[in-house]
Amino acid sequence: MITMVTIKDVAKKANVSTATVSRILNNDQTLSVSDETREKILRTAQELGYKPLRRRDVKKNKENIKENKNICIILAYSELDEANDPYFLSIRQGIEKECNEKSLNISKIIRLDDNNINFEIDEFDGIIVIGGVDVTDLKNIYQNNNIVFVDHSFEINGYDSVISSFEKATEEVIEYLIGMGHRDIGYIGGRKTIKKITSNEIVEIEDIRLQVYKRKMKESGLYNEKNIYIGEWNSSGGYKLMKQAIEKEQLPSAFIIASDPMSTGALYALHEVNIKVPEDVAIISFDDIETSAYLNPPLSTVKIYTEEMGREAVKVLLDKLNGREIPVQVVLPTKLIIRKSCGGDNKEQYGEYIFF
Repeated sequence: MITMVTIKDVAKKANVSTATVSRILNNDQTLSVSDETREKILRTAQELGYKPLRRRDVKKNKENIKENKNICIILAYSELDEANDPYFLSIRQGIEKECNEKSLNISKIIRLDDNNINFEIDEFDGIIVIGGVDVTDLKNIYQNNNIVFVDHSFEINGYDSVISSFEKATEEVIEYLIGMGHRDIGYIGGRKTIKKITSNEIVEIEDIRLQVYKRKMKESGLYNEKNIYIGEWNSSGGYKLMKQAIEKEQLPSAFIIASDPMSTGALYALHEVNIKVPEDVAIISFDDIETSAYLNPPLSTVKIYTEEMGREAVKVLLDKLNGREIPVQVVLPTKLIIRKSCGGDNKEQYGEYIFF
């Protein structure tokens, strides 16, 4: 009987993790490894005669079907986006770690910013999609529903999904700021998009945090459209948007900022003109990336369990491949971490808030 060479075999002989092998074989340029390691993996794969497993190969080897599950990851963002924001990288790393533990093969990683719309995905046992991808468009080229959407920003019917409770968290952040006496609350965030696979078409949509901000502020009688600033999801974007807000005559007393990298830029813009945080402007952000606790001042932020989002996506996909028919949506909790940027750093006084 012919034995198929797997990524696990390559990893064992090269003495590296299966996740590293997968990312090298998929030409993932964001992976930081030495040229020597990269060359060793490619040489080992060639020596062993490794070839990506396809569904027809799996069917020929039913006794190995669990180990030989062959999945594809589709990313709706660029390598630059991933480099600028640990949020995206952490989700993908969670997927890779869980696949490694469950002996799943990540046989292909597709980035929709590569302008490569001529690819086959019907061969894969399952697909994990990170970010905004057009569901109907994907359905047209993938003939089963073994798909898990992660961090999607739109309504999905008939498919599995993994999200974080941004809606509840944003509501609670607004209520927290109002409870601290703020009435003029600004919003800084980025643009959300849905991308098609079969074309370069991109549709812009409104981020859930912005939707909740508008609704809650209107319900509270505090809404002011002039306090909304939308730009790029990175530190430079946060800097530029806060500069725009500063240039207006009246700066809000508090800001909700949709990501920690944007908050980093926003804080720098405020420091440049000696506007004190939180004395003059309070800030609460989203993500809780590692550096957020070490900014000046330490950043109050909503913790998003990004790595766990990736891990849950793999678990949900495995459950689907094992026969579950009803689609599920997994909603992970978030946690508000109160630090000095919004006026508090004493946990005994301010605490930590978990939102489901």
